[in-house]
Order: sequence, then C-alpha cells, then structure tokens
Amino acid sequence: MRTNKEKKEMVKQRYSELALNSELLKSGCCCGTNPTIPSKKVFTIMSEDYSQLKGYEADADLGVGCGLPTEYAGIKEGYTVIDLGSGAGNDCFIARAEVGESGKVIGIDFSPQMIEKARKNAAKRGYTNVEFMEGDIEEMPVPDNTADVVVSNCVLNLLPEKDKIFKEIYRVLKKGGHFCISDVVLNGVFPKEFTDNASMYAGCIASAIQKEDYLMEIEKANFANIKVERTKTVVIPDDVLQEHLDEVTIAKYKAGNVGIYSITVTGVK
Repeated sequence: MRTNKEKKEMVKQRYSELALNSELLKSGCCCGTNPTIPSKKVFTIMSEDYSQLKGYEADADLGVGCGLPTEYAGIKEGYTVIDLGSGAGNDCFIARAEVGESGKVIGIDFSPQMIEKARKNAAKRGYTNVEFMEGDIEEMPVPDNTADVVVSNCVLNLLPEKDKIFKEIYRVLKKGGHFCISDVVLNGVFPKEFTDNASMYAGCIASAIQKEDYLMEIEKANFANIKVERTKTVVIPDDVLQEHLDEVTIAKYKAGNVGIYSITVTGVK
C-alpha cells in the first residue's frame, strides 16, 4: 500500500512526463510505445471539447480534464480566479477571457515542467495578468481571501488529503466567493489490484473516492449552497483496461459494477 507521499510523487512524475511529452501525445504516436510515457488513452477517456470556448488555446489543452468548470463558475470581469492543477494553462486562459484586462488569473501546479510550459504559453501571447505558481494545492502559496472564484479540472481526486484541499480553498476565497470544480467520483469499490496500478491512479480513475465522501469533505470545510451542477458517466473502454490490467483484475473490476462519474460541483464561502 502506497503512502500519501508516495501517491503524490507518483502523480507528480506522471504529469511531469505528460508535460515533457505533450507534443508526442498530441500526435497520438506514443501510446503503448514507451513505458516511461503515460498512455494518452488513460488521460483522455474523460476529456471534454473546449475548442468552442472563448479564450481556448489548443497548445495549452493537454486533454486531461473531465469537465468544463469555467462553464458553471460565474466568472465576471475584474475577478481574481485561482485554477488548481493548472497544467499547461488551458482553464487559466479561458478564465482570462472572462475576467478581462482588469482581472487576474493565478494557476497553481506542483509540476515544475507544467509550470514552465504554462508560462511559455502565456508569454507567447503577451498575457500580463495570468500568473503561474509552483506549489502544493494542500498549502497554496497565496494569502487568505485572495480569490473571487476557485476552479479546478480533474485534479483534486488525484491527491490523497482532500480534507486539507477544501479547507485551503475556503481559506483563499474571499467572503462570498465560490468554487467550481470538475472531478471524478465513484459509486462502489475498485479491486485492490486496480487501485494499485500506477497508470490508472495517475489517470484520475483509481484515485477517486466515493461521491458521498467527496461531497462530505466539502461540507466539512464549511461551504454553503453546495450543488452538483452536472454529472457524466465515465466508461473505461476495454482496450484501456487491457493495456494496463491483467484479465483477472479486469474480471474483478467488471464484477464489482463500479460507477465512475465526472461531476461538476459548486459551493460558496
């Protein structure tokens, strides 16, 4: 059984590899060809189409999200927005289109490779009101009462200490501020062999917790008006299962009838 620290380091390594190899991943030529590169199939089975949203930048979209949190975030001109697990900057740039020149967007990610990629993407476009910080979501490098809105897309489920995460979100939000998070949750229990699989964990599947437990952590952090805005069923294709798991584990997984869902949830401080 991995410790919380080991799980976190594993995810950090996988996402750093994803940043370094994003061009290969986008070309679709690396799946299954190099065991050191995470399979794109695992990361993209939940991804959404961002391409029609204002502010969308194709080279900042690594295809690893599970929802469109900015769609329900109620972002307004002049707001300060924090994006947790900002990756190459996709949600930050969409948020920037909403806050305008008078607002500010802060992206936080624990992968230095992702931060470097995001900063290059911002610099290339001359964005001066989008900032990317390397740091842990459980201990954000920002002061109390900083943000009007906090968003995150398919990241929090990867990190083991969700109680700390939601308390941190509460801390950095202004009074009356709110969050909008898209994430993966479960209904049922995976077999141990599934949850111990590194690719499935880093791909946001095996690391997810029960939906009721997820919402309970939000309640315990003292948020009000908690609302699940959208629920989408996630189906893992057989070819993905076969790429990463043996037949016995696949059979156990299917027999367990586990429900996997992408939810978009909001709450107010």
